Amino acid sequence: MTIDDRAALIDQFVYAWNIKDVDALMSLMTDDCIFHSSVGPDPGVRFEGHADVRRGFEMYLLPSGLATETVMEKPLVGMDFAVTRWTTFQRHEDGAVLETRACDVFEFGGDRIKRKDTYRKISTPVTAS
Repeated sequence: MTIDDRAALIDQFVYAWNIKDVDALMSLMTDDCIFHSSVGPDPGVRFEGHADVRRGFEMYLLPSGLATETVMEKPLVGMDFAVTRWTTFQRHEDGAVLETRACDVFEFGGDRIKRKDTYRKISTPVTAS
């Protein structure tokens, strides 16, 4: 695979994620794939293997009921890994906006994605101590 092939693979993943197409996502993953989420007790929940990663993707793609806008930056793509950077804005009924800045680090296995690892920063009110 070339860098352009890797970039196209990441573009396909981002598109499938945004339209919440888990079947398309899983077609881009290796059989022994891993998904490290950004939240959970470890920190983050680790999903391992095709069936478990599918379950993790389904869990994270469930509708939240909040209006969400996502702004993507251009991915950084290499032969062994890629990084996507994105910001979401969740608008609550009371007018509050929760901003989350995040990145996903992908590792490739052959012509598919072997690992997706998510890191994020969430806006919260800050009080002086």
